[in-house]
Amino acid sequence: MTLTGKTAIITGASKGIGEAIAAAMARAGARVIVSSRKQEAVEAVAARLRAEGYEAQGVAANAGERADCEALVEATLDHYGRIDILVNNAATNPAFGPILQLEDWAWDKIMGVNLKGPFDLARLCHPHMKQQGGGAVINIASVEGFTPNPGLGAYSISKAALIMLTKVLAQEWGPDAIRVNAIAPGLIETKLSSAITANPGMMKMIMGKQALKRTGQPDDIAGLAVLLASEAGSFITGATLTADGGLTI
Repeated sequence: MTLTGKTAIITGASKGIGEAIAAAMARAGARVIVSSRKQEAVEAVAARLRAEGYEAQGVAANAGERADCEALVEATLDHYGRIDILVNNAATNPAFGPILQLEDWAWDKIMGVNLKGPFDLARLCHPHMKQQGGGAVINIASVEGFTPNPGLGAYSISKAALIMLTKVLAQEWGPDAIRVNAIAPGLIETKLSSAITANPGMMKMIMGKQALKRTGQPDDIAGLAVLLASEAGSFITGATLTADGGLTI
């Protein structure tokens, strides 16, 4: 499960799951590009990794903006000369409630960051991965992409589409030795999930269904990402691996 000599881009990596994946991949030997919207935030994460002796650079980019995605890929090539791993972790959910009440701006933002961003970045990375003989794309989906829950309709739709994008890209890019997989986390304690973890009624319902009877932590997802990026996962493509503490059993 070593990533020595490989370069990884991780979006949404200034905190939560993305930060945990960046740290895990750096410790596995990868040179990591820590990306999120604010340069100060990503540089802080990269600086902590460098202080531990790892190779890391912070590059600010809004994953929902095509120009930012292009700049992120170019910056990665400028820093390290190659792209082996792309982790599409950046996501947003600015609206909570019935989908009929969803405003156009919220729908556009959810689809732009959660679906179009991963599509754009994967397409931009593809020629570089193909030229060097292969690569790995990991999309962070969600169990909400399997079964919708009240208040999360648009988010669920975006994640369901991301799971299908994963399958399509895996099928089309397999001959180029590019593996494309998704991880579907359950309830992980992050800023994005704070509306749920702060709701006692929802937490009681979720914990009633969940086998492990606890919320997940970002590190619970990071090891799975390293597996999918490494040679240990070399025969896995087109898969969506669930890490939800038994919520969807």
